[in-house]
Amino acid sequence: MEENLTRINKFLSETGFCSRREADKLIEQGKVTINGVVPEMGTKITPDDEVRVDGKLVRENRQKRIYLAFNKPAGIECTTNLDVRDNIVDYINYSERIFPIGRLDKASEGLIFMTNDGDIVNKILRARNNHEKEYIVTVNRPITDRFIDRMANGIPILETITRKCKVEQISKYVFRIVLTQGLNRQIRRMCEHLDYEVTALKRTRIINITLDVPLGRYRHLTEEEVTELNQLIEPSSKTEEASFPKVTPKISIQPRRDFRNR
Repeated sequence: MEENLTRINKFLSETGFCSRREADKLIEQGKVTINGVVPEMGTKITPDDEVRVDGKLVRENRQKRIYLAFNKPAGIECTTNLDVRDNIVDYINYSERIFPIGRLDKASEGLIFMTNDGDIVNKILRARNNHEKEYIVTVNRPITDRFIDRMANGIPILETITRKCKVEQISKYVFRIVLTQGLNRQIRRMCEHLDYEVTALKRTRIINITLDVPLGRYRHLTEEEVTELNQLIEPSSKTEEASFPKVTPKISIQPRRDFRNR
């Protein structure tokens, strides 16, 4: 019956194997089989179907969900491909399978979430959900009022105009910017359009979670933080067609125990 059917990418994300986006890539690459047959994108399965990735059986996973706040150093690649040198999975070396929510450029540092919850990945990554991400940016020459105004009111990049955003000068070469979209290398491209070069970029907040661990370390999100995060993204659509008003998060972070990489 239809209610017992699940799309293959949703199944893989709910088992904690990977995000839906990564699942789609695996399907496109022909690495996924259902009962020994390579499926088409969007294929649905029943609880009795046998799903394998690279020949390995994927079982439904009811393990506890993992949510980490990681302070990524520059030089670490946000990929689950273990063949890539300096990939984020090997760097953290967590005891269970986890994957990043979104990306940070290899040259950038700062906050990124790691999880085994494919559903929350899917919600947060939807660009139209207006989730705030805050960055501290250093550029190569003195910042002007015109620069701040232009950055805040939209820059033409990648055949579009960036959304209006909050921009604040911190010092002669440093500014803070809060984005609600995630275009490829967005801040660097915006600065380049105004003849500035980014020399350092750090993400300091994602929605309600603020960076509060040393570089190269991570901590588990608390139950309270995860509950608040889920509340803030609850209006988020799981489809790309929908759009919802912006939610301004309440920041409520207390010092937590952090963990070194093993």
